[in-house]
Amino acid sequence: MDIVASPLNYTGGKARLLPQIRHFFPNEMDCFVDLFCGGGTVGANVRARHYVYNDICEPVVGLLERLARLDPAHFLAQCDALIQAYGLSDSASAGYEAYGCDGATGLAAWNREPFLRLRADFNARTRRDDAWFVHFFVLIVFAFNNQIRFNVCGHYNLPVGKRDLNVNMRRKIRSFMGRLNRQDARFRCGNFADFDFSRLPSDSLVYCDPPYLITTASYNEGNGWTEMDEMVLLRTLDALNARGIRFALSNVLRHKGRTNAILTDWLAHRDYHVHHLDYSYGNANYQTSNARGDSDEVLVVNYVCTTPTLSQKTLFDL
Repeated sequence: MDIVASPLNYTGGKARLLPQIRHFFPNEMDCFVDLFCGGGTVGANVRARHYVYNDICEPVVGLLERLARLDPAHFLAQCDALIQAYGLSDSASAGYEAYGCDGATGLAAWNREPFLRLRADFNARTRRDDAWFVHFFVLIVFAFNNQIRFNVCGHYNLPVGKRDLNVNMRRKIRSFMGRLNRQDARFRCGNFADFDFSRLPSDSLVYCDPPYLITTASYNEGNGWTEMDEMVLLRTLDALNARGIRFALSNVLRHKGRTNAILTDWLAHRDYHVHHLDYSYGNANYQTSNARGDSDEVLVVNYVCTTPTLSQKTLFDL
């Protein structure tokens, strides 16, 4: 399966590590549960009969549900109509030169004022219908680094970025929507601790990519992810294991001089399998520590991987 990238630039996204992570997933899955789905990159790139995308951020889950349900051409036409209505740039049709900009400086100077109007109008909307999510997606596309951020009042508050709905982004959204369109997927917004695992078939896989306790990012500022959350998640994984449900956990054991003592102690008392990932891809031995030296990112699984070792396959083969 070719890898398709999510158009949502989500903090902690696994696009770069996906070839390694996917290698350790089972070949057969009835249901793939992406418990902290974020931008949906991992779920869009695994084979299963059924999928569940779960995240605590309702706007993101709602957007993914619409990207899975709507026709890509119709969705892009709605985006184009909104772009034209606000006078935002359309480099895919007119190029950078039409806006007095180039690829180096970007389109921020042209788009700043229409973007601020778009953002203000979006934050004033109350009804979360399909049009709201088109508005939301266009904001993301024109925002700084295509990221997603809301303030404490629930208002989208990122500044304008350098890019627009260019040729590459259009190609990305078509590929991503096409992949989701073909999946038998369900979308759930809620805390991972409230997820009902009782009806999962035994040949399912629950993939967890939680906020990393010892790293700094917008999702864990202000106690967004606490030690208690970490311990509840690990107890959840133990409960899945006791029921014979497979799980895979992405996390870091060490980062910039800090150690995740909770995770380290948990692993010391379990027989789970720990695969150390090479973020730089410079080392083909994925069972050794992370090559960057400042971080040890791992994938923890409770099953034996039956696919060939990575020393027998290249990343090009994956």
